[in-house]
Amino acid sequence: MRLFLSLLLFVCAKMVLAQQTDYVDFTFCKAFVKFDTVEKSVSGIVRHKFVMLKDVDSVFVDAQKMDITNPVELLDFENSETYKIAYRNDGSKIWLKYGFKAGKQYEVIINYKVIPGKALYFVGWDNEAPNQIWTQGQGKYTSNWLPSFDDMNEKVAFSLTIRFNNEYEVISNGKKVFETETVDGKADHVFMMEKPMSSYLVALAIGKYDKQVETSASGIPLEMYYYPEDSLKVEPTYRYTKQMFDFLEQEIGVPYPWQNYKQVPVHDFLYAGMENTSLTIFSDAFVTDSIGFNDKNYVNVNAHELAHQWFGDMVTETSGTHHWLQEGFATYYALLAERAVFGDKYYYWRLYEYAQELLDQDNRGAGTALLNPKSSSVTFYKKGAWLLHMLREKIGDFAFRQAVRNYLIAHQFQNVSSEDFIREVKNVSDVEVDGFFEKWLESPVFPYNEVMASLEQSKFIQEYLMADCEANNAKCDYYLEAPLSDQAKSKIISQVPERITSDVFMDGLKVRQAIAKHVSKIPDSLKTQYESLLKDDSYVTIEAALYNLWSNFPNDRIRYLDKTKGIIGFQDRNVRLLWLVLALSTPDYEQNNKQAYFDELIGYTAPDYGFEVRMGAFSYLQALNLFPEAALANLVNATNHYNWQFRSFARDLVGALSNDERYADILEKLKNS
Repeated sequence: MRLFLSLLLFVCAKMVLAQQTDYVDFTFCKAFVKFDTVEKSVSGIVRHKFVMLKDVDSVFVDAQKMDITNPVELLDFENSETYKIAYRNDGSKIWLKYGFKAGKQYEVIINYKVIPGKALYFVGWDNEAPNQIWTQGQGKYTSNWLPSFDDMNEKVAFSLTIRFNNEYEVISNGKKVFETETVDGKADHVFMMEKPMSSYLVALAIGKYDKQVETSASGIPLEMYYYPEDSLKVEPTYRYTKQMFDFLEQEIGVPYPWQNYKQVPVHDFLYAGMENTSLTIFSDAFVTDSIGFNDKNYVNVNAHELAHQWFGDMVTETSGTHHWLQEGFATYYALLAERAVFGDKYYYWRLYEYAQELLDQDNRGAGTALLNPKSSSVTFYKKGAWLLHMLREKIGDFAFRQAVRNYLIAHQFQNVSSEDFIREVKNVSDVEVDGFFEKWLESPVFPYNEVMASLEQSKFIQEYLMADCEANNAKCDYYLEAPLSDQAKSKIISQVPERITSDVFMDGLKVRQAIAKHVSKIPDSLKTQYESLLKDDSYVTIEAALYNLWSNFPNDRIRYLDKTKGIIGFQDRNVRLLWLVLALSTPDYEQNNKQAYFDELIGYTAPDYGFEVRMGAFSYLQALNLFPEAALANLVNATNHYNWQFRSFARDLVGALSNDERYADILEKLKNS
């Protein structure tokens, strides 16, 4: 097994050396970009400086389906002359033809225009959604909108100038060093990154934003952007940001490596968040009020993307084989930051949840090794985090922190492999770790028994495992009355919802939420207590309680609808969508407003709203078995959405509705129009 690991790391290193970085080092990119929001195009000028490591007759810059709008020019620094040079644009790369000499420095100048197929998205410019432009380079390639480098081993310092309408906030990596005065309603915004980074981390976000700024204990500006209408949601959305930033700097032991840190929510983002260097872009689904914070908040994503500024941005994997070095570390350090906020019980509970996900993956025969580049996110993120937790227990806090610190300092602004981290662990610890890393990195099996033995050192986890009605039915009533943790009590409620008493309603918010989720058949004796759930500070609780009360007590439906009429819920409007469906399904409720409520539900299927809202509205229309043509048109529109999950959902639903003779012809007409 030890030989296999060594051979694998050697092969990965050879693969990297075989790439362009073996004979040329691109060092600095100065780029200017502007946008056409009608045509949805990008045009600009890129100047790439590079130093030759060997004599070659061609080098390339990655550029996906770009038009080169002027002759490509090359500046030879040795004689300070600029030449028009031959090039070949093959649709994915621009090959520069020239007699490049080792040791010499050059600069290539490329004028281009492109309508990006991915990686840069124009949102809202042709509907009522927020007008935005934003990027997502990881897995999509920045070379779709900026001639750059898909190989993450090519690290470059960037200066990006963005020209745009001065009514919008323009945000990019690094420090804004200059902004021109307005000309024809537009201004140039110049951003500078002082340290090199991989091209997939180049990012921008443009939209209508305000911001709040805090300063970390070490003096780093923390810029938190928000939509002007969401000013009351800034505090709950960004809660604990400064505390977690300060904690991570201290815990990691290496100063934050960039000039500032910015966070920007965007509409219809592809993922939860993305750790672009100094600029995290995240889904505006995480923008929340104080009630929503209790159920679905930004804290974990916030901490995860922040941890990536060290693990992923400052030190970057050489290849997907070592992806756990980014995601495992970010997941683990995010959990440590949350532990500092929420306490030990939270920390051990999340580790327990991770262990159950990994066990389930193994039981499905889907377990993979951490060094498998095709592993699942569960493996990279959660098995990687568990490796670090177990390693810390094995070698001790001091050695662990020293190894991580040495690893980051030795390889700052470079690319890393698993062997780089293993070497630092061996340098600071006398504990034998070869067998540990072989098991955790190479085996597809998650060592469940070992991690549970680690978890059971926590009395909180011991209590949770002990409280089990399925294993000890005779003690169920005791468990329901005992002062157990919210997690243990919620488990008991899920196992025996029929045995809930009024006393259980006196427990905390999470226990009451479990009642709303699992007690769907409500006895008359608990009706009053159950109705109190509609007042809880939890949109999850309110949604479940409203539906269950409406279903159990038909004579009181109007009262329940009146009580919850003005509640919207999360950004996905979970409570409002349910309310509309229940209002439409209650024959004697506000007859004069039925059409308005139906129109509102149909309206939520439009591109004006986030895809989470649209998915909810489409699902409810399917449940009602009512799909007017306007909703069908919006559904067909959704089949081409750039978010693959939403696109797949829409296509599946179109397929299902096509089998219904009421909708088949309309759908066919819409698809062909």
